[in-house]
Amino acid sequence: MLILVAILLVVMFFMSSRTRKQQREAAEFRNNLTVGTKVMTASGMIGTVIDVDDETDQVTIESFPGSPTTWLRAAISKKIEEPLADDADSDEATDESEVTTEGETASTISPDTKDVPDDLSELDTAKREYQEQQRRDAEADGK
Repeated sequence: MLILVAILLVVMFFMSSRTRKQQREAAEFRNNLTVGTKVMTASGMIGTVIDVDDETDQVTIESFPGSPTTWLRAAISKKIEEPLADDADSDEATDESEVTTEGETASTISPDTKDVPDDLSELDTAKREYQEQQRRDAEADGK
């Protein structure tokens, strides 16, 4: 019984110390807010800091140009990181636009037209076979 209580106290200590550390980091972030930082409030509003009033602990956020709102500093929950341009997307775009000397695209994929059906009846043979089997079963049950 004593061991169980000791384990419980140790777990509670580690959980509370982690919570205190997170609260300390959040408070430090709020105290170091600067103009131009993109933030999110606790209620989910995203905007850019346009003014910080240290005397009243208020932060003015502009979510849409020309629509500033004033928030308590404690209502700011986190900084929003701007997504970086993905270099892989730009590389793919340049690869697609490359042209060989004969005027053909640089793609190594060639269309295989002999496997393309002429009509839609050949596309879903499994479904059609299943429906035919159901029809046969229904006819056999009815006779």
